[in-house]
Amino acid sequence: MIFGRGRYDDDDDEDEDEEDIDFVLFQGALNGNNPDLGAHGKLVQAGLLPAKRLISEALSRRSEMIRIDFKGKAAASTMFVDGVPYSPSRMPPNMALAITQILKLLAGLDIRVKDKPQQGGIKAEYDGTPYEIRINTQPVKGGPERLIIRAYDSRVKLDTPKDLGFSESLVDKIRDVSSSSEGMIVVSGPPFSGVTTSMIATVRATDAYMYSIYCLTSLEGRDVPHVRMFPPNPGDDLERTMTRAKREDADVMVVDPLDNVQTIKLALEFSDRAAIVAEMPARDAADALAKLVQVSGDPNLVAERMRLVLSQMLIRLLCKECRLAYRPHPKLLSRLGLPPETKVLYRPYEPDEEEEEEEPCERCGGTGYYGRTGLMEVIEMTDGMKEVIRQGGDAKAIRAQARTEKMQTFQSDGLRVVIDGKTSLEELQRAFKAQSSGK
Repeated sequence: MIFGRGRYDDDDDEDEDEEDIDFVLFQGALNGNNPDLGAHGKLVQAGLLPAKRLISEALSRRSEMIRIDFKGKAAASTMFVDGVPYSPSRMPPNMALAITQILKLLAGLDIRVKDKPQQGGIKAEYDGTPYEIRINTQPVKGGPERLIIRAYDSRVKLDTPKDLGFSESLVDKIRDVSSSSEGMIVVSGPPFSGVTTSMIATVRATDAYMYSIYCLTSLEGRDVPHVRMFPPNPGDDLERTMTRAKREDADVMVVDPLDNVQTIKLALEFSDRAAIVAEMPARDAADALAKLVQVSGDPNLVAERMRLVLSQMLIRLLCKECRLAYRPHPKLLSRLGLPPETKVLYRPYEPDEEEEEEEPCERCGGTGYYGRTGLMEVIEMTDGMKEVIRQGGDAKAIRAQARTEKMQTFQSDGLRVVIDGKTSLEELQRAFKAQSSGK
């Protein structure tokens, strides 16, 4: 058993009802590099059924991510539902290794490579629903690779600003910045927080009918309308590819993630010739801006070239089937800065402890939440913010300036979503606490 319902047994006994379980159907690698399973018979025998069982159980529970970690001689899988981790479940290390290797194989990755990160995907179907199963492996010093499995319902498209809940004012800001065909827009966030999805939505906020948009980096196999994919020529580095794209009159360039000194400096220097859009690993927008200053070593260049820094934080949506309405106290509204005319807010359903046989909500499984949405934080390069940057401002100083100028924060955007009845104050508190602790 998995995901807090028990553990995998070390023996090979099959459940008597195994044939009645609906297993996920793997339908080929997203990159088209489909393996010859017959040449890997032992691996298929050891890993295919456990991998199917693991992913099928996760999909049946609406899990969007599974993480397999090794600690010493033990292995554990952790399921995440709407971003919240559930108690990890133990499994034999040899089974975890077999699952990792078979999923790498099915995703068209090199199973011999274990000292470098790899990412790929598998087309799949479960219970009549098409999925993309994204596979990420991360080398771990002194131990086996960490495996991260993410599941995307192929019917659900999260590509446009509207899909991600961008406000009209934010779309207008992005469109205005990109129209100058210079400067940088950075979309930031921690790993697996939807940064790439947010970046794609940011690109789609640009007026593609007026400006030529070239993508010079991988978008994990996703197609973006009106964006020209512009891969490097053999042997070309990013600088040569950017130069070639500009020669073809690119107005906007989507470039590699800003995760190293060379890419950061190159993007900043090139941003006087085209509008540059890139993602960056960071805790939030202020942290991203502070890192750009630190890594580039040139605060004046950052102040001159940056236009917008966005960051997304995902929060859970209340289940529409079981959420409970309540009338907020005027003092609560005043303390939170909510409009005094707010008549109703919502909270998750809580079962009656005296009702022992009460059935949980069929839609959300009793969690009170179903699905997630993004809160957006936006830092604009106003004259005041530029001055803070030129002084080598750290993240704390940048946040203070953003608050002074009443820029959009996670808190302000979160309260907007609360007023709309999409989430609860309790969820905001949980999400902000998790963010502050770095989880």
